[in-house]
Amino acid sequence: MQRHASAVWQGTLKEGKGTLSTQSGVFNETPYNFSGRFETGAGTNPEELIAAANAGCFTMSVGAKLSAAGFPPEKLSTRANLTLEQVSGNWTITTIHLDFTGKVPGVERAKFEELANDAKANCIISRALTAKITLDAKLEA
Repeated sequence: MQRHASAVWQGTLKEGKGTLSTQSGVFNETPYNFSGRFETGAGTNPEELIAAANAGCFTMSVGAKLSAAGFPPEKLSTRANLTLEQVSGNWTITTIHLDFTGKVPGVERAKFEELANDAKANCIISRALTAKITLDAKLEA
């Protein structure tokens, strides 16, 4: 199975602008820019999308683990708080903290926390954040 997304950028870092698109069409030439990424401007940004992906993947993973253990959840909710800061002169994602709440009848707190910690370590996006990244670079004439 493969999924894809694309980005187009035109112009300099601060004055330029770009668009993001996804295979599903949920994002279709959605604008992004310097102001929305590093200041308080409007538009999405790659870090926000990483946080959303991590929250979605983690929450779905916990739901699967709880259901498999015989505790189907009524409601699970996660907010992923991503910290982006300068490290040695480079913008770096230094932490992603997950604030997670669940309404799960019959499960004990220890089991709930065990399954949540397992999902944090093993959901697809958590593992992807340490994945090998490859590159093919082509220069157009």
